[in-house]
Amino acid sequence: MSLLSDLINLNLSDTTEKVIAEYLWIGGSGMDMRSKARTLPGPVTDPSKLPKWNYDGSSTGQAPGDDSEVILYPQAIFRDPFRRGKNILVCFLSSFCFVMCDAYTPAGEPIPTNKRHAAAKIFSHPEVVAEEPWYGIEQEYTLLQKEVQWPLGWPIGGFPGPQGPYYCGTGADKAFGRDIVDSHYKACLFAGINISGVNGEVMPGQWEFQVGPAVGISAGDELWVARYILERITEVAGAVLSFDPKPIKGDWNGAGAHTNYSTKSMRNDGGFEVIKKAIEKLGKKHKEHIAAYGEGNERRLTGKHETANIENFLWGVANRGASVRVGRDTEKAGKGYFEDRRPASNMDPYVVTSMIAETTILWKP
Repeated sequence: MSLLSDLINLNLSDTTEKVIAEYLWIGGSGMDMRSKARTLPGPVTDPSKLPKWNYDGSSTGQAPGDDSEVILYPQAIFRDPFRRGKNILVCFLSSFCFVMCDAYTPAGEPIPTNKRHAAAKIFSHPEVVAEEPWYGIEQEYTLLQKEVQWPLGWPIGGFPGPQGPYYCGTGADKAFGRDIVDSHYKACLFAGINISGVNGEVMPGQWEFQVGPAVGISAGDELWVARYILERITEVAGAVLSFDPKPIKGDWNGAGAHTNYSTKSMRNDGGFEVIKKAIEKLGKKHKEHIAAYGEGNERRLTGKHETANIENFLWGVANRGASVRVGRDTEKAGKGYFEDRRPASNMDPYVVTSMIAETTILWKP
């Protein structure tokens, strides 16, 4: 095992200029991360300089067997925290598919399910560019025991004590999986992801990390790669990563992806009035946003456990039972940001971030 560990940690930069690029993409379910590696002749910092690649889409639920080739288009580069050195992780669009987001026809035209392409169009709109939308996404997740699919730290077939001591808790009877959480935190920083913090959540075995502030399309890129890194770490640790918005029925908190948002106008003097107008717009499109904010969200947004009921839209200052929360600091300063608390933990960040920008900036009711 020591030899295997030595080989895994081998520093290639001492002997070769070649680097390993891990190509990442989202699989056919919309939540499964896929990847494969290839050797490049030397370091690359511009994604447009990377070669396109292909994979078998019939094995990922993204193409039929008789026309299975899917093409990967490089979009963003991150440092590889697993191989380290000059090796990289690459975030992609994929093409020549039929159902998966980030998909293109053989002619290179995006099909409607290409989530990143549609988001990029919104973020490149002159009105959106001028407003410089900032995002901070609070990604909650649950760690499960591999053999029984039950939360980490919970007695098999049983339940821990009620919620209360676990949120931001410390101690072997309150915090389960901290080694995974801290490893992920450092790995994201190494990769170049703007991860801004982590904390234990209300339900034991549940944690959160925050990505941001990130501008425009980069929020989606960074969150997807952070998810990939986390799943790789749980793979090594022998745990299972769940983004289910309500992993355990009953009196337990669900898992969300609260999305903090601001524009230049909101951050400037008088921005609180802009914030209120933006929230009013979100309320008018509540149903459309809910439909795009993640599968199974109705099990989480019940009006209990720090959520608003999925059928209703309400906002408030410092109200964690609202659809949209405004912080006390924002109210006091008269400018700042707001938090959309509706997105589920399994939401697509390309969809959510671009939809918020489209509704609040481009939509003219």
